[in-house]
Amino acid sequence: MKAIIIGAPGAGKGTYASRLQQKLGVEVIATGDIFRELAKQDSDIARKVKGFMEKGLLVPDEVVIEVLKQRLRNIPKGKSFILDGYPRTLDQAKMLDAITKIDVILLLDVPDWIIIERLSTRRICRNCGTVYNVRFLKPHIEGICDKCGGPLYQRSDDNEEVIKKRLQVYQEQTKPLLEYFKQKKLPFVTSSTTSLDQPPEPIVDKLTAELKKLELA
Repeated sequence: MKAIIIGAPGAGKGTYASRLQQKLGVEVIATGDIFRELAKQDSDIARKVKGFMEKGLLVPDEVVIEVLKQRLRNIPKGKSFILDGYPRTLDQAKMLDAITKIDVILLLDVPDWIIIERLSTRRICRNCGTVYNVRFLKPHIEGICDKCGGPLYQRSDDNEEVIKKRLQVYQEQTKPLLEYFKQKKLPFVTSSTTSLDQPPEPIVDKLTAELKKLELA
């Protein structure tokens, strides 16, 4: 299975992808995690990525696809994977077509009001990037990551005004992206969240069941 998980900022892409990883044994390729790993390395591609990040610039598509190609080469042959965080735009989707074939789209449908509440209460580990929430996904010790013991912090853009702007950008970028995948006749597995405190397990079970129907899990 070669899947892309798509959803607005705060829809839970990382949460669901990591649980599907545990449940199905798939690889998760998250561009954000890849960049964090590269920041600790000393290679040509790492220096290139860090140069853009240190200037506060978006990493250009051609550099992201170069990083992605490198990561895909490291996946054992025949191993399933889920892409999280890429592609975000139509141009990126077309570039992805040139390097791999996607089997299915995992679409997370979450109302804006839930996302705003989730993101404004989100906390992230400064060391390993694990995501928590002070309302319904708390660490065992307040302010400390369960996985690595690192400090948790709140992103500066996790406030309502910025979140609404990010959601608007997501809608503008994602609509043509979804149409593109539909035109390619890729199957969609869609999950809908209707309550703020909905636990991830039922969603993961539903996604897994639908993937099994498609004979992809």
